[in-house]
Parts: sequence; structure tokens; C-alpha cells
Amino acid sequence: MTGLWRVREASAIVFFLATGAPQIAAAQDADALAAPGETALLTLHAEGAQVYECAGADGGKLAWKFREPVATLMRDGKTLGRHYAGPTWELADGSAIEARIVARAPGASAQDIPLLKLAVSVHRGAGALSEATTVQRITTKGGALEGACGAIGATTAVAYSADYVFLKR
Repeated sequence: MTGLWRVREASAIVFFLATGAPQIAAAQDADALAAPGETALLTLHAEGAQVYECAGADGGKLAWKFREPVATLMRDGKTLGRHYAGPTWELADGSAIEARIVARAPGASAQDIPLLKLAVSVHRGAGALSEATTVQRITTKGGALEGACGAIGATTAVAYSADYVFLKR
């Protein structure tokens, strides 16, 4: 076993003994978001909204379904780009990526959207994102919406923030 694995295993045992199995599940969820062998290229903070649309659900009921994110990507208070449907991340330097979800873990509370690991599937332009292979959405706050809605096609936006870590192999 590697030293890192031993530390993770020991941490999991301590969490289990101290507070029970739910923390073990949370640690395993977080491990699913790990990107071994990859290094961070860039971390950006996002402020925006998760947009939901009212649609038909099981049993003929209406429910909110996620439609798209709309967010500004920032670092040190300066706007560097935007995040939108695709999901797509586009920077002012001309680089853009699209990605697909490969793993998720619960947010810190029921009001927080999940943490995500996404595999980059499309690259456009040259710039900071041109070497990105993985995106991690971490430190989410807000953005979650569930439950019934009133009319098919109605939309609503729920404010959220998150940090996006762009990694390369």
C-alpha cells in the first residue's frame, strides 16, 4: 500500500469509529471525484444561477428539471469567462471546453448542488483551457431546486456559487 492510501484508510476508520458510517460514504463520494495522475491548470470561482424548467414527471405530475447553468467565472475578483449549457466553460482568452459528468457527490446541504467530476469531451481555441482533461466542481453553495411546479415550460433560476478546478494529465 502507498502512504497516501494508508492515510485515507486510517482516516476512514477514524471517521467511522468517531461518527459512524455516513461519513465513510461521504469520503467514498469525494474519492470518486479524485483525478489521480492529473495536475491543476486553473481554479476559477463561479457566481451565477442554475436554471430549471417545469416539465412532466413520473405519475403525470409536474416537477422542476435542471435546464442549464449561467455563471460568471472569476479569479481574484476579475471576470475571466463564463459557464453555460453544454456544460461549457469559455474564457476571454479564446479557449473553451465542453465536458460530461462522470462522477458526483452530494453538496454540503440539501440546498447545495452536487460536487461533480467531468471529463472534457470538446476543446475549442488556444488558451488556458486547451490542455484541460477533467473539471471538478467543488465548494458548491445553493443552486438546488426540487419539487412540484405549476406550469409546463415555466422557468426559474436559483443562485449558486462553486469553484471549478481544471486539470490536465
